[in-house]
Amino acid sequence: MSRFKKKKDGEVPAVSTASLPDIVFMLLFFFMTVTVMKDSSLMVQNELPFASEITKLDKKDRVIYIYAGKPSARYQDTYGSAPKIQLNDKFADVSDVAAYVLAERAQKREELQNVLTTALKVDMDTNMGLISDIKQELRKVNALKINYTTRSGDAFRNMQ
Repeated sequence: MSRFKKKKDGEVPAVSTASLPDIVFMLLFFFMTVTVMKDSSLMVQNELPFASEITKLDKKDRVIYIYAGKPSARYQDTYGSAPKIQLNDKFADVSDVAAYVLAERAQKREELQNVLTTALKVDMDTNMGLISDIKQELRKVNALKINYTTRSGDAFRNMQ
């Protein structure tokens, strides 16, 4: 019978780095597919009101966002403290809302153009007159599906 020899060196074998590039590229592709790019930066104060009966929007690709509120602290020197409308990354007037919605609708796929929702993210201290003016502009371009973005909580907290 043969004899078994014991290794007396005790050295650890070197780690193979042949598969390392495959692992790096796999991680790179993973992060490229799951990372969501930021659409726009918020230029207005946006403390959302509370609501108790809320539902979550399922498909974010079918939503057009309109922000309204006082300009944030770094923009108040230039634009004042009156509530403003933000469309993408710029301030706009009420008359620009219709053109913005039409342009956003044109960028969407044809089958999504009739099911778009306009989400209003309005600061809780913004007066209703500005919101009413935005809604009038949305009616002009037949954007009748409107969502008011809120945060979950007791609606009576809005009165404080």
